[in-house]
Amino acid sequence: MSGVTLSGKGEPQVVTGQMISNGFFEILGITPVLGRTFTADEDRLGANPTVMISEGLWKRKFASDPSVLGKTIILDGQGRTVIGIVPASFRLKMWNFEHADAYEPIGEYSQPEFRNRNASWGTDALARLKPGVSMNDAAQDLARVNRGLAAAYPDEDANIKTYMMPMKEVLVGEVRPALLVLLGAVGFVLLIACVNVANLMLARSTSRSREFAVRVALGAGRGRLVRQVLTESIALALIGGALGLLLAHWGTRTALTLLPQALPRSENVGLDGRVLLFTLVAAMLAGIVFGLVPAIKTSRTRVSTTLNELRLSVAGTRSRAQSTFVVVEMAMALVLLVGAGLMVRTLMHLWTLDPGFNPQNVLSFVVSMPPSLANQSPDTVRAQYRELGQVLRSTPGVESASFEWGSHPMKGDTEENFYLEGESRPAHIAEMQYTLLYMVEPAYLQVMQIPLLRGRFITDADNEHASAVVVIDEDFATRYFPGKDPIGKHMYWVDPISGETHAQEIVGLVGHVRQWGLADDSTETMHAQVYQPLWQASDRRTALIAENVHVYLRTKNGVAPASIFTAVRNRLAQRNGDLVAFEPETMQRVVADSIARQRFTMILFAAFAAVALLLAGIGIYGVLSYVVGQRTKEIGVRMALGAGRGDVLRAFLRDGARMTLIGIALGGIAALALTRLMSSILFEVKPTDPLTFGGVAVLLSMIALLACYIPARRAASLDPMQALRSE
Repeated sequence: MSGVTLSGKGEPQVVTGQMISNGFFEILGITPVLGRTFTADEDRLGANPTVMISEGLWKRKFASDPSVLGKTIILDGQGRTVIGIVPASFRLKMWNFEHADAYEPIGEYSQPEFRNRNASWGTDALARLKPGVSMNDAAQDLARVNRGLAAAYPDEDANIKTYMMPMKEVLVGEVRPALLVLLGAVGFVLLIACVNVANLMLARSTSRSREFAVRVALGAGRGRLVRQVLTESIALALIGGALGLLLAHWGTRTALTLLPQALPRSENVGLDGRVLLFTLVAAMLAGIVFGLVPAIKTSRTRVSTTLNELRLSVAGTRSRAQSTFVVVEMAMALVLLVGAGLMVRTLMHLWTLDPGFNPQNVLSFVVSMPPSLANQSPDTVRAQYRELGQVLRSTPGVESASFEWGSHPMKGDTEENFYLEGESRPAHIAEMQYTLLYMVEPAYLQVMQIPLLRGRFITDADNEHASAVVVIDEDFATRYFPGKDPIGKHMYWVDPISGETHAQEIVGLVGHVRQWGLADDSTETMHAQVYQPLWQASDRRTALIAENVHVYLRTKNGVAPASIFTAVRNRLAQRNGDLVAFEPETMQRVVADSIARQRFTMILFAAFAAVALLLAGIGIYGVLSYVVGQRTKEIGVRMALGAGRGDVLRAFLRDGARMTLIGIALGGIAALALTRLMSSILFEVKPTDPLTFGGVAVLLSMIALLACYIPARRAASLDPMQALRSE
């Protein structure tokens, strides 16, 4: 169930509907805002029609009036009594429940196909396991039920197959690998930031060693010095955590606004008490752990030695810990940059894929016909759609338009059972092959610009009075006619209700459409596709088509698809006021949404990598700047003894290059191991892609050397006399 027409109060509108059985909300632990859920007596054929509506529809249409309970609303021409209000917090992102506004008992559904075991209608089920029952126990019990059904209904259920999995896997399974990888990226950025702060605090504590020595000499205990340094570190961490929360709030809202399809239950993603508590604990731990090294170094200050060096020091010594910190930063930055590079390469590969059609200038939407049309004769239904087709094609700005029923590219699928010419008809429909079915008008090929590879496409002559024809895609031909010419061959489908066999002649071969999206099409098992003339649909199917149908139209050059929907809807409404057009969407948006998860991951990874690169550059710049300050006298002595400015510049660049190369080497080893965890979210890119590794290493080296060059140049430009006179 999808779009249902709500009428009887104001202009008719289409809302998203779902059919559920009694107990559905109880299993999920959902309590109505008002009213109740369905009873077993209401979930059957012949019951009084009832409905539950969403809290959103209750507010929009009925102004949150509690008296709506017990009243009758008109859905698809049928009066239904409102018995309950479903809370707005219920957003199940599966089976098209995410935006449902009306819930009807599934037991009332009288469509013959739904109650015919041969029809193979996809009905999903969910269940809550009893305490102590494992998934394996439930699977074995379900297998026992299947065997019982096969014994009771050998003709229909002999080969029935069921598959069960935890609902959590259904909701977040495909996005879990990406989130785990991003969690690792966040951890790396946190470590880099903490290492940077520890490095800077270490440098600062070294420069304050004389101050601490004086304090110790005046009676301050070493524990007091440690507490002071740790207090400063924790204060910095808490301030950073607070600023991070502000950035997280802004960044999360921005990301979810731009790519809401990338995450399940994205409307519930945000900052809450748990996030605040985690941030507080993480900031405290970071401040303590990474403040320990400077604190311990401070506590080990030797009073006499430090005070004696007040005037005698010629050169400072670079802390080995600081150099180690820089190497660690470089290594972690390289891992993040490699991850971001792999995602960029993945997205580049996906964008270069041919979806099988030209999405530019194509708009899709749904037309819901008046409920009374479903009771008309098939000829009346076809005549109505043909008239509407003329209205669509005559709309200014429209180049071509076609109705479509069945599968929708990258949006929904309908399967057709079949067997081929020369094969014996299988005893059961469940034993037949299945293919994706598109029922279209002749203009569909022009609208979608799918390439015609052989034969012909559907024409106006392929109407309800002509011989049945079908067009197949190249995947169908490759799989079922390997090395043969399929044109002129026949395929047969069996009506599950009547059991009648219908023959169709294959008259054309077209290119393959990536039905499951750019990223996921190659992972699905059902690829074969067939196109049947919409006007040759059986009378039973024509009754289904009478409820609603998709429209695909191509606009003329210079006319934006999204901008023409209002004009099209108005013209359709003028033709029939009870007709509703809804769910407009450009096919470019549909294609982009099919890789929303990959784009979301790439954007975040790139952001983390950019921050890591910036922090790593700051880290090496900070260390070398500190070294220059500490070695001012040494530099002066060397230059006074004949060292040139180039010698000084090369010496500092050599130090920076050494730290950078060690960090890149260690980071490369770590990346080779860690990027294998990204395999499931990459597309046509190996986790060990040499181009990515090489490019990232060069980029990181250039940034690091630039960060080294600035303090190195400052050291080389020192005046020897001023350096020798400096403190």
